[in-house]
Amino acid sequence: MTNLSSQSFAAELLATLVAAGAKHLYLAPGARSQALAIAADQLATKNLADLTIRLDERSMGFVALGRALATGQPSVLITTSGTAVANLHPAVLEAHHSGVPMILLTADRPARLRGKGANQTTNQVGIFADAVIRCIDVSVPELGEFDPRALAIEAMELATGENPGPVQLNLQFQEPLSDLTPNASEIAVGEISLHPLTSETSSLEVVISDRAVVIAGAGAGSKAVEFATMANLPLLAEPTSGARYSKQAVIDYIGALSGELGGAVDQVFVFGKPTLSRPVQRLIANSKVWVCESKTHGHFDPSGNALGYADELIPMGSAEQSWVDSWFNQDVFASKRGDLAKAVWDATKPSEQLLFGASQIIREADRVLPAKEIPVFANRGLSGIDGTVSTAIGLAQNGKKTRVLLGDLTLLHDASGLNLSGIKGLDIQVIVGNDNGGEIFKKLEVAQLLPQATLERLFLTPQNVDLKALASAYGWEYLAVSSIQELNQAMQSSGQLLIDYQL
Repeated sequence: MTNLSSQSFAAELLATLVAAGAKHLYLAPGARSQALAIAADQLATKNLADLTIRLDERSMGFVALGRALATGQPSVLITTSGTAVANLHPAVLEAHHSGVPMILLTADRPARLRGKGANQTTNQVGIFADAVIRCIDVSVPELGEFDPRALAIEAMELATGENPGPVQLNLQFQEPLSDLTPNASEIAVGEISLHPLTSETSSLEVVISDRAVVIAGAGAGSKAVEFATMANLPLLAEPTSGARYSKQAVIDYIGALSGELGGAVDQVFVFGKPTLSRPVQRLIANSKVWVCESKTHGHFDPSGNALGYADELIPMGSAEQSWVDSWFNQDVFASKRGDLAKAVWDATKPSEQLLFGASQIIREADRVLPAKEIPVFANRGLSGIDGTVSTAIGLAQNGKKTRVLLGDLTLLHDASGLNLSGIKGLDIQVIVGNDNGGEIFKKLEVAQLLPQATLERLFLTPQNVDLKALASAYGWEYLAVSSIQELNQAMQSSGQLLIDYQL
């Protein structure tokens, strides 16, 4: 194999990735990754790829995640060595648990420097453990042990295979670290045929009970709708399931589960990864359960009581219409957070995008949102609040108007994600349901155990951040609204807007 320089290796690797379809490149500046940075810029300058530069790797990871969520194509992330790599970990974990394709190009120092106190040198091999499909430790190009084109193709096939997710190429570089030649945009790669790993699809016929329901969690999609329709069953679909558009979809199924209907259910069919509410988890734990396997969100059986799994569930028979009708004869749930979520939901068109943060708002949204087919997203792989703003920015990079509805703590956790330096032309609205603290913790058992002052200090953590000043510091337009009417008017705006809705 031909021995290459750092720049030649980087140019061939990135040129091949781009030619294979990974055209969204993300870079956080650093010294050890300079060959990759130059190659990425060369490709972007010739409009062969899109290059986004972010100040910090943590935010970059979530922006890249959002872009991959929106497009289904793997984002390529470039970092320097050391803690830069570790800062990708939250986004990598989310990508792993939600099946989002990403290719991590983590620059490293030569292996001979590991464990010897060399600057910015740690063991980056295995740093993400099993959260990556594969970690390939690539020796310095001068040794000629790895073919950059073959590496790029392997990474693409792994990241976009039957069970997509993140792949790490840990790239050792030694001096000289960069050059202006060869130019990555001038490398002739030729036609690339990818062959992602696939397996045979399994199916399972299931007899439908007259007291069955379909539960659709994150990543459920149209399969849940089709099954519920064929079996004529109530569909309990979370807002971000991709299934909350069917006439079978029950609006306030959480309220229904707390009454006689919840106790009457004897059979549950699970699609995707339902993690939003405790009543649903209790129902799954206490019922006969069959699971439609998710290619993106993994194996779902937290209670260990599933009776069968398959890629396709085929209903045998259907339920009486009276059973379905009984789920729609429920009182309407009302709350200020629910009103906020419904207003944002109603305002979002099928040509636009909506992202929910992990807060109390999405849980109350789950009780009020009507059936509607729009692109809805959330980081439900691990249900964390980290990176929500950054994820929204990545979503918006596909050119569609994007709204993100989140709580004030979720916003503050990713405040640096508001930095749009180097990113232009986004049409994005960050809508904050502002209750000055962690309202969601009032629903936990600990709220009944602790004095109010201790609960506030340890969990509710009231905040006094000036969101107007925060928005101004990062160049966002700011609007404070106090009614749904004012909110509806604000949502008609375009550009980068932070809407502060006081709860």
